[in-house]
Amino acid sequence: MTLAQPPVVAAKPRPEPVEGPRRARKPAKRMKGSQALVACLEQEGVEFVFGYPGGASLPIYDAMYDAEIKHVLVRHEQVAGHAASGYARATGKAGVCSATSGPGATNLVTALTDAFMDSTPVIALTGQVATPVIGRDAFQESDTVGITMPITKHNSLVTDPQKLPYAVVEAFYLAQTGRPGPTLVDIPRDVALAELDFERPETISFKGYRPRYDPDPRQVQAAARAINQSQKPILYVGGGAITSDAWREVTRLAEQANLPVTTTVMGKGAFDELHPLSLGMVGMHGTAYANYAMHFSDLIIAVGARFDDRVTGKLSAFAPFAKVAHIDIDAAEIGKNRKADYPVQGDAKRSLAALLPHVQRTACEPWHAQIAEWKAKYPLRYRQQGDVILPQFAIDTIYQLTKDREPIVAVDVGQHQMWAAQFVKSRRPHRFLSSSGLGTMGYGVPAALGAQFGMPDDLVVAIVGDGGFQMTVQALTTGREFKLPFKVFIINNGFLGMVRQWQELFYRHRYSEVDLRPGNPDFARLAEAYGCAGLRVERPDQLGPGVRRALAIDDRPVGVDIAVEPEENVYPMIPSGMTIDDMIIEAPKPF
Repeated sequence: MTLAQPPVVAAKPRPEPVEGPRRARKPAKRMKGSQALVACLEQEGVEFVFGYPGGASLPIYDAMYDAEIKHVLVRHEQVAGHAASGYARATGKAGVCSATSGPGATNLVTALTDAFMDSTPVIALTGQVATPVIGRDAFQESDTVGITMPITKHNSLVTDPQKLPYAVVEAFYLAQTGRPGPTLVDIPRDVALAELDFERPETISFKGYRPRYDPDPRQVQAAARAINQSQKPILYVGGGAITSDAWREVTRLAEQANLPVTTTVMGKGAFDELHPLSLGMVGMHGTAYANYAMHFSDLIIAVGARFDDRVTGKLSAFAPFAKVAHIDIDAAEIGKNRKADYPVQGDAKRSLAALLPHVQRTACEPWHAQIAEWKAKYPLRYRQQGDVILPQFAIDTIYQLTKDREPIVAVDVGQHQMWAAQFVKSRRPHRFLSSSGLGTMGYGVPAALGAQFGMPDDLVVAIVGDGGFQMTVQALTTGREFKLPFKVFIINNGFLGMVRQWQELFYRHRYSEVDLRPGNPDFARLAEAYGCAGLRVERPDQLGPGVRRALAIDDRPVGVDIAVEPEENVYPMIPSGMTIDDMIIEAPKPF
């Protein structure tokens, strides 16, 4: 397959590496480096570039002035990176962001790290000072390639104008093949201004980069035998299943083999959470029954998941009775944290397709009876009473009033993120956007912004905390400028809630620097100051009408400030580094 094709999306087979010489599709055309960059973006099918200009990137922005690509002016480069990520996660396409040299590029670092941790295809285009002054501490110079090397899948500094098209095509290719991730192209100002003979490469080749898509049949058959012989299996699904568009195969495997299914936060939507076989989310704040099922299983079938510490807790005590069949495109993940007894390296979709013909229905009815007992004994629940809104009630109400439209839900990071993961039931992929690996406060609103650009006809909802909201609140300006109707529900407890919870439970209620109430603004009026609609909800009886009113506004973003119980905690909870024996299932009852 040649790289002249449109960018790969999740619904189509991803391209495999191709060896071959670079060839021009058309006779070379003389143009500036900045114009060649824009031509490459157009040929990659880029719709939007989220960015912020500066001195070193002026030639690039001058070239974009005449382009068909829509540049989206944000008010902070971190917003640009998260918006590109939200666009990528919602659409399955690569997201693109841009920044100038120095502080512009360094402001992308958090968003790029976030994309790296969550395997999100984001391409960053950064301006750089002119090549003669690189390394001389020029104004707004930073070693962007050096800074971002550990947090990108690949990056490059282009010093030869003729190599710029190849660097751009290379960045798109690497971001979207194998295990996806962010890439970066750093473009000095003089390179952007220099003329070159534009030849867009049709093929690309990398020594040592050979993503393996098709699994070894022997590995597949060994995994199938293990599934067929298991008595207490569980299917553990991560974000890799969504990346590879394997959700249909996940469903077929679960139904064909009668497997209970649990997902990570990244995996929400890879399996219908209203399906009878669904156990919801697993891990630190996952359902108690999912955690018990993992602990007592005899076989874990991991698909595109990495056994991270928020799932395993104390690794040496995690799932002590289970063998592991691990399906992943990244060989480095297989066996990294938990030994894989049945490794299957390959694309999740292709691997599951190869596995299905060999899998039989498991004889595990006693296992399902045990899980049903756990579900009945330890359901997710809360007790809404009195005049103060519980955050669980707020999020559950938002879900109940929007579920018929299957919204894209972007969450920030903290307690509300975990409540949303518990109470918002995802029925299909690309509908739940979360900063999962890095846990980035400030992710939610920019991700919703990017998702709404990518999916303009869909309902997009951001559920954020009052802490994270203030980190990237300026994203509302861009939403208002483009009349994007995404909804921002601020779960306002006046605290850095998750940090406060840990201080309560493990630091003897010593609330050190987590109380936001003395300085918090009126969030409804703040939204209005940005030109958006602003609403405030203070009592349970106001919640339903407030959410409905927000949903009716369709010409600008809406900020809904929901005042909730300040000291409510998220349960279940397995404390960090602990075991299932330490799981706190619900708040202790007062004496």
